[in-house]
Amino acid sequence: MEHIVFGILAQVDAGKTTLSEGLLFSAGALKKAGRVDKKDAFLDNYELERERGITIFSKQAEFSAYGKSFTLLDTPGHVDFSVEMERVLSVLDVAILVISASAGVQSQVSVIWKLLKHYSIPTYIFVNKMDQPGASKENILKELKEKLDSNIIGYAQSASTEYNTFLEEVSLCDETVLESYMAEGEIKLSEIQELIQNRKFFPVFFGSALKNEGVEEFLENFAKLTVCPVYKTEFAARVFKIARDTAGNRLTYMKLMGGSLSVREMIGDEKVTGIRMYSGEKFENRDTVKAGEVCAITGLKNTKAGEGLGSLAGTRMGSVLRQVMSYRVELPENEPVHVFLPKIKEISEEIPELSVKYSEDKKEINISLMGEVQTEVLKHLIKERYNIDINFGEGHILYKETIADTVYGEGHFEPLRHYAEVELRLEPAERGSGLSFATEVSEDELAINYQKLILSHLEEKEYKGVLTGSPITDMKITLVAGRAHLKHTEGGDFRQATYRAVRQGLMQARPVLLEPVYDFKLEVPEEAIGRAMTDMGKMNGNFASPENKSGKAVLTGKIPVSEVKDYALELRAYTKGEGLLSLSPSDYEVCHNAEEVIERFQYYPEADIENTADSVFCSHGAGFVVPWNEVINYMHLPYFGKAAEEESEEEAFLRYANRAESQVGSDRGEVFLGTDEIDSILNSAVSSNKKREAETARNRWKNRGKSEPETVANTVNSKIRSSIGKNDYLLVDGYNIVFAWEELKELAEINIDSARDKLIEKLANYQGYKGCKLILVFDAYKVRGGKENIIKQGNMWIVYTKEAETADQYIAKTSLELTKEGLVRVATSDALVQMIIFGSGAARISARELEAEVKYVEGLISEKLDKM
Repeated sequence: MEHIVFGILAQVDAGKTTLSEGLLFSAGALKKAGRVDKKDAFLDNYELERERGITIFSKQAEFSAYGKSFTLLDTPGHVDFSVEMERVLSVLDVAILVISASAGVQSQVSVIWKLLKHYSIPTYIFVNKMDQPGASKENILKELKEKLDSNIIGYAQSASTEYNTFLEEVSLCDETVLESYMAEGEIKLSEIQELIQNRKFFPVFFGSALKNEGVEEFLENFAKLTVCPVYKTEFAARVFKIARDTAGNRLTYMKLMGGSLSVREMIGDEKVTGIRMYSGEKFENRDTVKAGEVCAITGLKNTKAGEGLGSLAGTRMGSVLRQVMSYRVELPENEPVHVFLPKIKEISEEIPELSVKYSEDKKEINISLMGEVQTEVLKHLIKERYNIDINFGEGHILYKETIADTVYGEGHFEPLRHYAEVELRLEPAERGSGLSFATEVSEDELAINYQKLILSHLEEKEYKGVLTGSPITDMKITLVAGRAHLKHTEGGDFRQATYRAVRQGLMQARPVLLEPVYDFKLEVPEEAIGRAMTDMGKMNGNFASPENKSGKAVLTGKIPVSEVKDYALELRAYTKGEGLLSLSPSDYEVCHNAEEVIERFQYYPEADIENTADSVFCSHGAGFVVPWNEVINYMHLPYFGKAAEEESEEEAFLRYANRAESQVGSDRGEVFLGTDEIDSILNSAVSSNKKREAETARNRWKNRGKSEPETVANTVNSKIRSSIGKNDYLLVDGYNIVFAWEELKELAEINIDSARDKLIEKLANYQGYKGCKLILVFDAYKVRGGKENIIKQGNMWIVYTKEAETADQYIAKTSLELTKEGLVRVATSDALVQMIIFGSGAARISARELEAEVKYVEGLISEKLDKM
């Protein structure tokens, strides 16, 4: 028997669940059709669904009719659960779109129609509530054709008076069918089936599900016109939902796209322990399930919604719809955040759009949602499952970022005995297209396995933009060059190089802030249309000229999510309850108040060391960090960007040749030098500590159009943010500071000893005034046979490291020990060191911040001396 999997979709209150009940009743699967208002619907079996009268989770029902078997998947209609509905689309053979005759094509219907087109799902339309006053087949058909598709045609039986007109309209959907119709005067059933299957014809049926009018006729024609897909013999499946039963067992809902599956079979490394065929709340245990059927599997612990299994392994169905709000989870005092975190992550398996994010610094959990109704559902679910009463903080808009021009990003990762280099092209893409990845590199230049590795690294991470730290989107990222080392390249090396290349490209680009917008439909009495248009304009909405419909004025358009707020309450007040505002998530557009939002976020991209744009290079056996705006001068690969285009071929060759010594194939073994060579090594590492003169992306936005952009900060607040007490420790990376402070760097270029002595003098005065325990560390690891040397100068310790031990290693080791005794701060501008000491529990302070503190203290000392 042929098996069809179909879904029923609609905007809320269109009668979707009522139609589902009617179809099951007509097929004999139910003795009595349930009703939403009576809270006895067969598929709305979750307590909160019956209370609210809405579908929250997708449900499954099995039945047979007219010689075919069917799996019906009922989906949520409320906009807050649109992502749950979208997940079901990935497993449908065909869809039934329910439209209310009284409401017509509302904003959510348009969103559903776009999704059906995106997933290429053959679609039938059932116009419900035709029993209501004013319902007109002609008017609704006209609206469907104008707002959805011109090939939406009312279906007519062969014995009806409208049949010839129906055939004429259908023949115009395809040239081949038109030729056949002109020749024979008839259209074959197989031709109509093929037109429906290829989305060239969308049949419309009319009726009233509540009164069971037109439902049985629709089911009969639906079974006749729908074609069963052809499946392959090899096992394949698509997961569309994760849930848990009342006993807590994890259920993986999937549709078999090929082959068969039996109990005790292995899927990857996991064994299938049970197969359930659900219909409403009840299920039947099966030993085997075949292609085309939908089942729930027990025993799988690592599956995720959207992923493919079997021959579809490695593929994943992403979501077109995106959450627009973020909420902070507020826990009761007796529920520690680290205890609750695994629980909310377990629920996020079932509702993956939650996108749970935990902030270690703030010790708080944030989740992404579609709206307020979803927060109520989540509260109920957590209370029911874990007996925890949670609340949510005020919702925040989820912004995104993109770029306005094409740039090239460079990433190099080469600490000792590691190597990877990546160059990417970042291009702006069509709005709403998301991220796409490609490669243009020949296999002769970079092995295909490394190219695939880079592409997988591009896909695995959510990259932050440089304006607000929001996720990036609407970009095409192309691998244009890459390089590996035969012995030293490991998998993680390309991950680091790739991440840095993306970030470095973003730092150079012209960033654009995007905000989520709603599609809206606003219906008001005709006398209130002036007020409505004014309000929409004030809220930065874009809309077409108002239409008149059934004595009401109707506005449709787009409006920023951030502007809507509590407008529904205001609307109800000035229209005396007659106004209706329907909203559905649309897409992202350029933010209307970008400067205000950017200022509110206070995000500084260069301070985000977990998303650094800097690269790590190696010279004479030592790794050093190169700031993002200087990476191009150190890269081993030829640069594809604008700078390379501007220089001559000879200049490009010389620039490339001058770096040949440190490229792949050169000797990177340990090199031990005498004391007379230390200065040259330190000078070669100066780039890791150069003051970054380039402005940040945040200020590039603020100063776009100005001739002299400001830097991130020209001064530091005179009030020291975190003073060091007498029992606190300060570890200072000596040579890092020397080359970070302009005064000392200039002196070091003349004589490194003088610069070192000057730093010791400054820090001695600083330590004497503050009274802290200060440890100043200098690199001496290149001195053959060198031993650790510690000198006490006043109350300050000066450490010269031993052979083969860098200042970084010494500081990391020492900070780990000292954090047990008190507050430890480490002064360095080396991003890698900052990350290491952060893990030890020490606090971080940049070279610039320390310089500001030292100058501040010097000023205080001068004031006291002047008063003496």
